[in-house]
Amino acid sequence: MTSSASRHRLGLALVAIGAVAWSTGGLLGRIIHLDSWTVLAGRGVFGALGILPLIVWRERGATLRSFRHLGRAGVMLVIASAASMTCFVAALGSTTVAHVYIVYATVPFVAAGLAWLVLREAPSLGAVLAGVGALIGVAIMLGLSREGGWIGDVFAFGMTSAMAAMMVIGRSHPHLPVLQVTFLASLLSAACGAPFAGHAVPGGSDLLALMAFGVTNSAVGVVFFTFGSQLLAPVETGLLSLLEVPLGPLWVWLALGEAPSAATIVGGVVVFASVVIHTLVSAARGEDGGARIG
Repeated sequence: MTSSASRHRLGLALVAIGAVAWSTGGLLGRIIHLDSWTVLAGRGVFGALGILPLIVWRERGATLRSFRHLGRAGVMLVIASAASMTCFVAALGSTTVAHVYIVYATVPFVAAGLAWLVLREAPSLGAVLAGVGALIGVAIMLGLSREGGWIGDVFAFGMTSAMAAMMVIGRSHPHLPVLQVTFLASLLSAACGAPFAGHAVPGGSDLLALMAFGVTNSAVGVVFFTFGSQLLAPVETGLLSLLEVPLGPLWVWLALGEAPSAATIVGGVVVFASVVIHTLVSAARGEDGGARIG
């Protein structure tokens, strides 16, 4: 096997592991029997603790200096990432996991629209058509499904918008340190949740689940995805990151029996098909397929 082939397979494995790690967020959020503010604070603390050792190892004694070059764009990325974390936890407490992930699947199109507004990058006709298809899928899900509530869907859209903002910022400033940004965003989200947390120090299984939530989502997911994406073409990264969308509801259904309604499944299939087809067409044309950032 050639060196390039080995690097490619390693990249595929790392990004896939990162996507699977992110997909456990819905299940871990469901099995924690605490208020959303406590979950947000605990997830942020354990996420920061999980990712800090890697930053220290990578920077080789220059850990503090590595945070000094974030600049205005870095600060904006931290705020957007913390907002995404906050909305994700709030959405899990207000609607079904399937709703959250299906709405999140529209993030490439939300990012394309935001890039057009901010960076004046006009989306291709294919992206526009795929975005319309995804919106139709979301409309089917929200209009016909009686699961969850509209407040949870609003938080899911907030998470998606924040992720889109992260993609646009990352695209215009590709050299920002993702690990440092994630560490600071985790601390910021914890600081937002701590004053309103109903439990100072959770115990037992809730504490273990919180640790797993923070470490798996913020540390394992980001680390594996970040290193893996450096070895792959953007379109491959984008396709593999889509594993998170069907796997998230699947884990909850298998473990807790939270089965999505027929309308949610139909809407999800439409959204997922729109994203996959758009990504494959972009690959055929040599365009940037898009990927999750942070």
